[in-house]
Amino acid sequence: MARSAGDLVGVSTAVLVAVASAVITAVAVPGCIVVAHRFGVIDRPGPLKPHAAPVAYLGGVAVFAGLVVGVSAGRPVILIPLAAATALGVTDDRYGLPAPWRLAAQLGVGAVIAVTVPIHLPGWIGVPLVVVTSVVLINGFNLLDGLDMLAAGVGAAAALGFAVITHGPARLMAASLAGALATFLWSNRPPARIYLGDGGSYLLGAAMSVLLAYTWGVGVAASTGVIALALLAVPVAEVVCAIVRRHRGKRPLLAGDRAHPYDLLVARGWTRMAASGAYIALEVMMVVMVSIVVGAGVSSVPAVLGIDLAVAVVVLGGAALVGGLSNPAGSTA
Repeated sequence: MARSAGDLVGVSTAVLVAVASAVITAVAVPGCIVVAHRFGVIDRPGPLKPHAAPVAYLGGVAVFAGLVVGVSAGRPVILIPLAAATALGVTDDRYGLPAPWRLAAQLGVGAVIAVTVPIHLPGWIGVPLVVVTSVVLINGFNLLDGLDMLAAGVGAAAALGFAVITHGPARLMAASLAGALATFLWSNRPPARIYLGDGGSYLLGAAMSVLLAYTWGVGVAASTGVIALALLAVPVAEVVCAIVRRHRGKRPLLAGDRAHPYDLLVARGWTRMAASGAYIALEVMMVVMVSIVVGAGVSSVPAVLGIDLAVAVVVLGGAALVGGLSNPAGSTA
């Protein structure tokens, strides 16, 4: 299908935005590492930590710095919930907020997203939907942030997918996020010099909620908004697995553990890089599939909903085979 001249201009602009975001994040990372160590915003080794030496947090701040480019060029007001999510996560990294406070703040971030992203849904449906989606995705990416490159790699691939299927401010934001995360991955590769931290995982969850909400906007085909859900199957599945696993093991829902599917892959002899790579490869497959469906002009909502359900079965089925829905002996709550 031929692209219009306007669409080509949009693509070229998105590429420039991605490059600019990548450069800004690359410049910001070293400073964030220094500041993190200076003020003690670091991840120390512990029972639930796979690393042996302290690692700087604040990677989310560097990614946010790069993301400012695309958001400012498209819809600057979106920076408000993104900054709030980042600040919430950084505060949690430094001081360890109580779970009820975190949840309340996450709901607040979702509410701000709901009123700053123009969606083509009645308020009584749209606002709760965006709020719930935001909370799920914030926690989903937080759960994914357990191995080097994992959350950032999945996030970069998903952002690329959104850049392909969206236009206008959404495409600029998605391209900016993909560029920033691509650069961040270099410093997050094993052995990582910096982590996203809660600031970064909360930012990713909020950013993905914004991008998904954009696909529910005026002028966007309903089928696009439905198939876009497949781009977020990985973090959502991580939340489902954690809920089921902890319920079956009679463990606190909000307590941490090392029984995530990626942890179990490592326990079976996979390298951490291979486990992260498997997740990223799965996300890339989702991006390719979604891009093909949208590019082919499939407009039947029941058809794309069927694809989403098939994706859910495959992803959750794979997690179950690994053991991520059970409560393996020896997992730590």
